[in-house]
Amino acid sequence: MNATARHSDGKRSRPAGKKEGSAVPKPIYIVDYARTPFLKAKNAPGPFTASDLATAAGSALLMRQPFAPDQLDEVILGCASPSADEVNIGRVVALRLGCGNKVPGWTVMRNCASGMQAIDSAIANLQCGRSQLVLAGGVDALSHAPLLFSEKMVRWLAGWYAARSTGDRLAMLKTFRLGHLAPVIGIMKGLTDPIVGQLMGQTAENLAWKFGITREDMDAFAVESHRRVCAGQDAGHYADEIVPLIDRDGQVYAADDGVRRDSSMANLARLKPFFDRKYGRVTPGNSSQITDGAAWLVLASQEAVERHGLQPLGRIVDSQWAGLAPDQMGLGPVHATMPILQRHDLAPDDLDAWELNEAFAAQVIACLRAFADDGYCRTHFGVDAPGAPDAARLNVDGGAVALGHPVGASGARIVLHLLEVLRRKGGGRGLASICIGGGQGGAMLVETVR
Repeated sequence: MNATARHSDGKRSRPAGKKEGSAVPKPIYIVDYARTPFLKAKNAPGPFTASDLATAAGSALLMRQPFAPDQLDEVILGCASPSADEVNIGRVVALRLGCGNKVPGWTVMRNCASGMQAIDSAIANLQCGRSQLVLAGGVDALSHAPLLFSEKMVRWLAGWYAARSTGDRLAMLKTFRLGHLAPVIGIMKGLTDPIVGQLMGQTAENLAWKFGITREDMDAFAVESHRRVCAGQDAGHYADEIVPLIDRDGQVYAADDGVRRDSSMANLARLKPFFDRKYGRVTPGNSSQITDGAAWLVLASQEAVERHGLQPLGRIVDSQWAGLAPDQMGLGPVHATMPILQRHDLAPDDLDAWELNEAFAAQVIACLRAFADDGYCRTHFGVDAPGAPDAARLNVDGGAVALGHPVGASGARIVLHLLEVLRRKGGGRGLASICIGGGQGGAMLVETVR
């Protein structure tokens, strides 16, 4: 896991390759950010809808800005699973935030990276001058994912409504079976790749087999993720980014609630594999949790910074998207990160912090091993391995295995928390990356601004 490629002088190698100018030539500033607590789904719809979550975090964020909500040029929200009555949830939330009728609000979807895609879409519009000040982020309330009728039930209902006589309806009643009422779990369909027919957890099993990742490796990673989140909570490392929520009954939700303070190798060993029950190693305990949450960033051009007297916290230096085989989707962060390292002549240890979204423990470990594998890097990138990021700089406050993974929000969360970590450590550069269902990866290079 910690193996690295090195030059003869003992230094880590840099991934040689094209070094053209940054994909973000004009400065794009991160002015501020906020997110909700990430709330674990508990086998029932949670207390907040997706628009509730996005509105709560966005309202608190905008209230502390020197500009009014209607001075935004646009609102871009990533969401992988909007409800049927909030299909363009970006517009719904923009109106609920008080942005007014004239501020466009729109929704983007790139599976697990929807929140990062919202940021990248904002970058594109800021770069071309179409916008100067943008609210961008992501949200999902996965506990509200729908239960669906089966295809048999849908066809039976179609026949029932088409029946024109009492005799036709009686004939239809004779064909009805109680089994038709068995629901289809919407989130299971959403987390299944239609090209390869595998659940996302099964693709993690593929990587475990490919890189020889043991059950013990995965469980140890999960325990450490929970430990780091607990330490981060105790040290107040999440306090500045989280906006507490209050439900209709007055209950306060002030912190991420999926973390387990009693997480241990012994406790995780009791869990059975979920995606491959006979031969598998991926369990609910070493996977990210089904979660509700929202995250926002205020992005601004140089012109907007000067116009509103803003004090930027950071700058997005570069971004990259990559594609790979759907059944290997967990390696997407490697494929998206390598071009950024090449463009900026960086080795992993040149970066002060990394956020690599923890969809599955196996997936993160596989990425680290791929970064350090000369054979993999030569095959896919034509270069020697740059080496894996130092574990002490990677997900220093834990990740999605302990925090949860509200699919639409995670890409935005890792960018804002990366900047939070960099600022806490006194500045520098960091990289946020995420794997994407369907066989893609996304990455962003961020630096602090003094």
